[in-house]
Amino acid sequence: MAGKAKILIVDDDENIAELISLYLVKECFDTQIVYDGESALSTLKTYQPDLMLLDIMLPGIDGYEVLREVRKESNLPIILLSAKGEVFDKVLGLELGADDYIMKPFDSKEMVARVKAVLRRFQSAAPAVTATDDLPIEKVTFPDLSINLTDYSVHYKGNVIDMPPKELELFYFLASHPNQVFTREQLLDHIWSYDYIGDTRTVDVHIKRLREKFPKNSSWSLTTVWGIGYKFEYHENRGNL
Repeated sequence: MAGKAKILIVDDDENIAELISLYLVKECFDTQIVYDGESALSTLKTYQPDLMLLDIMLPGIDGYEVLREVRKESNLPIILLSAKGEVFDKVLGLELGADDYIMKPFDSKEMVARVKAVLRRFQSAAPAVTATDDLPIEKVTFPDLSINLTDYSVHYKGNVIDMPPKELELFYFLASHPNQVFTREQLLDHIWSYDYIGDTRTVDVHIKRLREKFPKNSSWSLTTVWGIGYKFEYHENRGNL
């Protein structure tokens, strides 16, 4: 990411929006503020931010609807801001594609740390180089399934399956260790890294999304190991491509 990272702040409370901008500018980010959902969607095209801080309670189009619209076309990192602390609200935001969720009122240092952490995760997800003879392709294959971490592609039964970077990384990690059980905490550590400030429900939401993309397969499955976590279960007698 060349130059300053650009953060689009979407919040109808001018005082909060200005305060967020102040803290981010002090950390050498470039910021732009809008106060409603429609302005957020139109500004995306002109400002082209690297990350969006998006309040849920907005006049007109609320934050959830803005998130839905953005996710139709983009994997732009989005952190939701909300005074709502219910588990339902957090899970809904994650299911719609949010990368993190910050409760109001929030500590300025924590907010900045979350912005930096999400940007790091997003940057590390983008392949920086093309595979060559000296750089082996990171890929796992199973019957009807191929997960390529080098070019971030997934093929299933001859079709390309689109998925966000973290979803693909989680899928690749589990498939790279067939029949091995991982706790939610281990998956958070491996995929989101130690600086992630989210909770284990993040893993549950991503597993749910993955299962929705793949009908039940006779050779492999994403299996819940109750009380422990998840595993990519592969029936070896079916053979490996």
